[in-house]
Amino acid sequence: MSEALTRKNLYVMVAAAAILMITMGMRQSTGLFILPIIDSTHVSYAAMSLAMAIGQLFWGLMQPAVGALSHRFGSRPVLIGGGLLLAAGSALTPFATTGFGFIVTIGVLTAAGAGAGSFAILISEVAQRVPGSKRSLAAGFVNAGGSLGQFVFAPANQFMIATIGWMGAMWAMAVAALATIPLIGPLMLKHAAPPSANAAAAGAPAPISLGEQLRIAARDSSYWYLHAGFFTCGFHIAFLVTHLPGEVNLCALPASVASKSLAIIGLANIAGSLTAGWAGGVMRMKWLLFIMYFSRAAAILIYLAAPKTEATFYTFAIVLGFTWLATVPPTAGLVGKLFGVSHLATLFGLTMLTHQLGAFLGAFLGGIVMSKFGDFSWMWYADAALALAAALINLPIREAPVKAVSAAA
Repeated sequence: MSEALTRKNLYVMVAAAAILMITMGMRQSTGLFILPIIDSTHVSYAAMSLAMAIGQLFWGLMQPAVGALSHRFGSRPVLIGGGLLLAAGSALTPFATTGFGFIVTIGVLTAAGAGAGSFAILISEVAQRVPGSKRSLAAGFVNAGGSLGQFVFAPANQFMIATIGWMGAMWAMAVAALATIPLIGPLMLKHAAPPSANAAAAGAPAPISLGEQLRIAARDSSYWYLHAGFFTCGFHIAFLVTHLPGEVNLCALPASVASKSLAIIGLANIAGSLTAGWAGGVMRMKWLLFIMYFSRAAAILIYLAAPKTEATFYTFAIVLGFTWLATVPPTAGLVGKLFGVSHLATLFGLTMLTHQLGAFLGAFLGGIVMSKFGDFSWMWYADAALALAAALINLPIREAPVKAVSAAA
């Protein structure tokens, strides 16, 4: 019999999606601030790219850290602390005037705050409260919240930058960050364990420790294949959210084309995330990942050959947007399938860290390539090659629970 979602399950899913909408919406639209900040402070493009890249890396470092902290102390204090850090970083950014100052505010404070209220902790919180057969769908729903945030925040930030300046837009983002705190309440509603979990728990041995779970995962090749594919996903996304405004500027198009493209990506990924969540329940998730990464490689090559018009950017945004963050539900789903959900926040958090190592390189190398060659051509070629490699490396993944864990979970 198919297990149904309860009203309390839905409350948790909506609260998690709303928090992710704010944290990801803010984070994914930060690239819109690069050129206005450079014009105002005369910080170099390479220096701003470094600050953005460090932010990508620090956000990734937070994923396994907040997973472990939430396992020990609970999610509430971690999420509250994240909201406060995100607000503080946004509020202090207008006072920065040097590359180091932007590293501290954008690269550390806002990244740490956004990381504390992101995928690892939110998807883990939801996964532990919904029936096993609905986890992929629930992860897709939460993921769609992040995409909705990009759709809302990108044009909103562009509008505020044009009307009240980038400083005023940053202070508005600080206020938005504080809105995550009241959303934590519904997420913390107590739930009975799903019926399948209760049945499995009868007579089962005590769950294994986090350290033992990490040792088991480290010996599993499928887990490392997921890491490798996710590295490419991070490279791709960070390169685009950081340098798409610069690419649009190189094509002599209005700045609004970049914000509209980011918004379109977010809107398309709402459909993509929900589709990925549904598809993860009816097809093998490694094949779903193969299709997504292969389509990215094809889309990039077509973009490079196309004339650089507004229509090209918007079409490119629709195609890429469908898979943008849609890799998250099947990746998280595979981690849960392999190792169970007891330590999902930490195990998936580690895959997010690898994702952000790729993101660091995507953001940082984009700035280096632009400064050295005057355009992003070599980054596009690298992005297409990595996307194809990611598609292929997902094929050997084994979609069966690791025996030592399934006996204990």
